[in-house]
Amino acid sequence: MIRVAAVGDIHMGPESQGTLRPSFETLPRCADVLLLAGDLTRHGTPEEAAVVAREIKDLGVPVVAVLGNHDHHDERPEEVAAILRDAGAHVLEGQAAVVTADGTRIGVAGTKGFGGGFVGRCAGEFGEPLMKEFVRYTRRCADALHGALESLGERDCDVRIALTHFSPVPDTLAGEPPEIYPFLGSYLLAEAIDTGGADLAVHGHAHAGTEHGMTSGGVRVRNVAQPVIGQAFHVYHLPGRPG
Repeated sequence: MIRVAAVGDIHMGPESQGTLRPSFETLPRCADVLLLAGDLTRHGTPEEAAVVAREIKDLGVPVVAVLGNHDHHDERPEEVAAILRDAGAHVLEGQAAVVTADGTRIGVAGTKGFGGGFVGRCAGEFGEPLMKEFVRYTRRCADALHGALESLGERDCDVRIALTHFSPVPDTLAGEPPEIYPFLGSYLLAEAIDTGGADLAVHGHAHAGTEHGMTSGGVRVRNVAQPVIGQAFHVYHLPGRPG
């Protein structure tokens, strides 16, 4: 059984230094990998990223992350990602990483993703250039996620996980005002997950949402925003590939 720990929306700043470290130090006893589903900082500053880096450095399990909208706010996402990478994390944006645990190969494909809404209530690539670019940006994120998932299919992984910040399904947004669903996720991410191939999809962003959901193709989706799961991380169990 493969044990996947995940959390998003930890929104760390200088005054929260050390608050998660005691819980994270238990990870080698209960998990094979830690996934961070974006919004790791409050405003996306390098100083805040350094706080996160100290929380995750030398944990004894691999750490894989995507950034969230908060991590872009200061318009220095490359610096934020570099600081996290220096602490040992795999930070993904349209890429994939394979980590190992006791001989098991865990493949993670990641993107921040973006909004646009869901089938029947979604934005389209029509009209003003800004509206078209809004949807095209989401499509580029989804296409990159699809490609990353497909690449994992060629890398002999025991499981494949899609890691995003924005949600691929409306199920895990239940509890949020329906009016803001288009700003919380996009069906294009779910299409990428179903066609690219995944055993689990993990996201954050929707603080008032719901933990459990599923794509139309039957992939389990979990909203791991910390306000939703109510703890430092949640552990999900996935069966490995049959021997």
